[in-house]
Amino acid sequence: MTKYGLKRACIAIAVLFAVNIAVISLAQNADAASYKRGSTGSVVSEIQQKLKDWGYYSADVDGIYGSRTEAAVLLFQQKNGLAADGKAGVETLAALGISSAGLIEQNTSGDVALLARLISAEARGESYEGQVAVGAVVMNRIAHPSFPNTLSGVIYQRGAFSCLDDGQFDEPVAQSAYAAARDAMNGYDPTGGAIYYFNPATATSQWIWSRPLIVQIGKHRFCA
Repeated sequence: MTKYGLKRACIAIAVLFAVNIAVISLAQNADAASYKRGSTGSVVSEIQQKLKDWGYYSADVDGIYGSRTEAAVLLFQQKNGLAADGKAGVETLAALGISSAGLIEQNTSGDVALLARLISAEARGESYEGQVAVGAVVMNRIAHPSFPNTLSGVIYQRGAFSCLDDGQFDEPVAQSAYAAARDAMNGYDPTGGAIYYFNPATATSQWIWSRPLIVQIGKHRFCA
């Protein structure tokens, strides 16, 4: 290859690389500019209420964008000629009559509600300490490099919590779970730093038994 040809090839590669980066960036920005599964807060409550008023949503208006909210948004999009992805972006919000200003909000009370829902689903039959312990595992995962670094990221990580697959996550939240969530978020950790837990009476994974035991609280073994 001539010096001129090599130069042209390098330029072409650089252009292609820049285009790929731009496409990825646009995709990430588009995804960020939407309320989606894992989002929380007052705007999510407004989305749920609108969908409920119009017959698309029948669950609680709790400010948590879970599987039922996602399904309701998807149905609304399909019925109204919108891009059907289950995410409430600018166009979907406009169709709902909701301002898209401030996408996306971070709402601490929404995070408490989200963690409380998980705690209730995973440990509603446990003692208060056992409920806080489940919340502490979530908080420990956020701080651990092997897991997502956000509350919603940890909770909605595929395969992380069985309650998201068996319907327990959508059940009414026990009142004690809200206080347990706040305590866990404020640093109370009765597990001593656990990042895993399981019920030995129902566990089917052989791998989970290999995790070093830190403490047992109620029916759950909490492990490193």
